[in-house]
Amino acid sequence: MKGVTLPTETVFVLEMSPIKFGLGASDEIGYDARRLGLKRVLIVTDRHLVEVGLPDRIRALLDEEGIKADVYDGVEIEPTDRSMEEAAEYARQREFDGLIGVGGGSALDTCKAVNLLTTYPAPLLDYINKPVGRGVAIPGPLKPMIAVPTTAGTGSETTAVAVTHVIDQNVKAGVSHRLLRPALGLVDPLNTLTAPPPVTAAAGVDILTHAIESYTTRPYNARPKHHPPDRPAYIGANPASDVWCEKAIEYVGRYLRRAVLNGLDLEARVHLALAANYAGIGFGNAGVHIPHAVAYPIAGLVRDYVPDGYRTTHALVPHGVSVIVTAPAAFRFTYSTSPERHLRTAELLGVPTRDLSERERREALPGALMALMRDVGIPNGLGAIGYGERDVPALIEGTLKQPRLLAGAPRPVGAPELDAILRDSLRYW
Repeated sequence: MKGVTLPTETVFVLEMSPIKFGLGASDEIGYDARRLGLKRVLIVTDRHLVEVGLPDRIRALLDEEGIKADVYDGVEIEPTDRSMEEAAEYARQREFDGLIGVGGGSALDTCKAVNLLTTYPAPLLDYINKPVGRGVAIPGPLKPMIAVPTTAGTGSETTAVAVTHVIDQNVKAGVSHRLLRPALGLVDPLNTLTAPPPVTAAAGVDILTHAIESYTTRPYNARPKHHPPDRPAYIGANPASDVWCEKAIEYVGRYLRRAVLNGLDLEARVHLALAANYAGIGFGNAGVHIPHAVAYPIAGLVRDYVPDGYRTTHALVPHGVSVIVTAPAAFRFTYSTSPERHLRTAELLGVPTRDLSERERREALPGALMALMRDVGIPNGLGAIGYGERDVPALIEGTLKQPRLLAGAPRPVGAPELDAILRDSLRYW
């Protein structure tokens, strides 16, 4: 019997990578690689982690299981389309049947791109989402990939997206497809202990914005009905993703300050690693919206801001900073679409809302975010990373190149609305 056709979506999908989590989970990587049938792998990482010794330790563990490994250590902080293409070219000159990404989101996203570009060779721009790229769908399955995060931030170990800076267009964009998800996310909080306070802070607020955007994005059943093959990875807020997002918000509110203050606080590190993974599951299905859409041009157009705690001398805005600096203004803008969700988020961050006036209720979530930003040393709005009113038109132009993300905004957002959000974000306190 054929069902009734409805104009809005009635189906949501919850997909994620299998996850192995726990202190010392890295010790089991040889077993897991052998279980996936791997015999020769490429480890994709960065030079700093090579200096720390983690990739060599993983290679030794693989060798104990008879698995050979090459190491590529050319991943850039905040990778570009050029750096991803260079990594893929290195990989094409070697034989491997699987990949292991070791590092933060930059390494894991680069590893996903290498997997794609070596399995189905084409320019990266072919796969990057429209209108920045051509938006070509991934033709079929990729090689098995194990993701080993060393920061608690992106949740890339379970997501279906890889983000890059497209140099010629001065904007960030991504490849988004369910087949990009790793075959396994191996999350060992011990691997995050060496992250310095500024990196811990930036990664932590990335977790938070992932979770809040997913929690407040336009619901799946308020979107047009999709033919199954065309259903996007980001389907909108739904009952399953809500559960993961709420727990991620709670853990960031409770543990991020502690981890920034004391990087060896193991309880805090464990819960932030959980939060990153939970938020990855949440936003990896529900999607994100305004703060992430605006973050891409913020990162792409930076002129002279060099962040503390990052091993770089060239200008860049860490991804977590680029998303959080507009979040208070963005969630002030979206409050009216679901006051109950914005208030619930503020409560999860430790702000009581029961006896507040309506004006105070509207400001509860922005205020909670600004307090957290102050406490963990996040720059004070767009002005603190080198942007001013003269930059607003270019930032709007870059944001409008992110229709996939803006489609998740719970209320219509165009140039006038973005102008107000960006001007509101120039300075907070």
